[in-house]
Amino acid sequence: MTAAPGPAMFGTESSLSMFLNTLTPKFYVALTGTSSLISGLILIFEWWYFRKYGTSFIEQVSVSHLRPLLGGVDSSSPSNSNASNGEADSSRQSVSECKVWRNPLNLFRGAEYNRYTWVTGREPLTYYDMNLSAQDHQTFFTCDSDHLRPADAIMQKAWRERNPQARISAAHEALELEDCATAYILLAEEEATTIMEAERLFKQALKAGEGCYRRSQQLQHHGTQYEAQHRRDTNVLVYIKRRLAMCSRKLGRTREAVKMMRDLCVFQLMKEFPLLSMFNIHENLLESLLELQNYADVQAVLAKYDDISLPKSATICYTAALLKARAVSDKFSPEAASRRGLSTAEMNAVEAIHRAVEFNPHVPKYLLEMKSLILPPEHILKRGDSEAIAYAFFHLQHWKRVEGALNLLHCTWEGTFRMIPYPLEKGHLFYPYPICTETADRELLPMFHEVSVYPKKELPFFILFTAGLCSFTAMLALLTHQFPELMGVFAKAFLSTLFAPLNFIMEKVESILPSSLWHQLTRI
Repeated sequence: MTAAPGPAMFGTESSLSMFLNTLTPKFYVALTGTSSLISGLILIFEWWYFRKYGTSFIEQVSVSHLRPLLGGVDSSSPSNSNASNGEADSSRQSVSECKVWRNPLNLFRGAEYNRYTWVTGREPLTYYDMNLSAQDHQTFFTCDSDHLRPADAIMQKAWRERNPQARISAAHEALELEDCATAYILLAEEEATTIMEAERLFKQALKAGEGCYRRSQQLQHHGTQYEAQHRRDTNVLVYIKRRLAMCSRKLGRTREAVKMMRDLCVFQLMKEFPLLSMFNIHENLLESLLELQNYADVQAVLAKYDDISLPKSATICYTAALLKARAVSDKFSPEAASRRGLSTAEMNAVEAIHRAVEFNPHVPKYLLEMKSLILPPEHILKRGDSEAIAYAFFHLQHWKRVEGALNLLHCTWEGTFRMIPYPLEKGHLFYPYPICTETADRELLPMFHEVSVYPKKELPFFILFTAGLCSFTAMLALLTHQFPELMGVFAKAFLSTLFAPLNFIMEKVESILPSSLWHQLTRI
């Protein structure tokens, strides 16, 4: 015999029906409107966070904080030791892939970057970029024995100083004591407001630097301290000569600049100091030879430096593509090529363009002026947006000078992406494209620049979810406002349907349990 429903069950049903009957259409409008507003605010915040950091805030919090609380992977278990080691190896690999390099064609901070700031009111350099430059200067221009010479001791502190005016004042203070090459370098880089003024200061630095180099060269074998001094003096001398060559290039004396750069390349090959390879002087030489339209010498430089043992760069890959395109671009026609097929020379040019685009897929949009250029940073990330900006800033004119080269690039560059295997973990001609470039480029490039991202990231699930939730609740609020009575009926029917399984379970529980026990439980 089935027990009759208890008084608690009747009380629950009656209170629920009474609650639903007392709800007015205004309540549903307020409920759906508030839900739409909250989900809209979440959507705006998620979209802003995704555009700035490239990831979903909710997903990041879930992975970082909620997964360990809910019982994430136990790193102490032996079965997961290999996986954790693999993750550590992959993280180390990504760090090495995203190594930041000094821009070989970096501008002068006083004569170019600061002038841009005076005109536009925008800062072209980020704090991260300038901090890397400060570290480079301390590596290039200081050594452990600087405290023995008062001027070098002052400059050692100056390179660590964050305030530009304090650095300039320290350089003047060092010059009052003696002719200090590094003090002239600082003034030429940061205080000089024109290239001619910077060149004059670098010539004074060269005179002082050559004297220090000759003295340290004679004493370099007398101990580790003298060897460190000679290494520092060598770095200073190479840096000064490279900047003087760049001054000549900017002032229109290109042949003089080429001669100085060739001498520096020979000097770099003769010396065994590893820091000299960081200057990448051959990229300065390539740009100057292209300005002279001396394509035979450009090809000779590429043959020497486009080697598998050297780290590739956009300058090397795209210059090689430009030379191949130059042979066929003036007569290239996509319609004719589609009818008769590509010739051997055209195929070589297209393959060279595909090779360059695979190495750095961001460059074509700047060369084709589909994306606006900004001043290049002082440091670049190979295969990243920062390297693309640095390359296009100086080499766009060389592509425009070769008739039909940009047209050939425009017709063929997008075909590269059909050749790259999917997923992108598999490379084609180069190593797989690193996944950390976007984060590093956002640190190197100013906020007003929209960072180019490859591959394009799909919108995170939570952005799509909040967008759908916001749209759905906004539609409900509008319908409830326009048709309050009808929507009220729908809402009551929906809530009744929602609570129907709960009522069914309660009835089954009451039919199984004795009425006296159920009464005692409801009292508790």
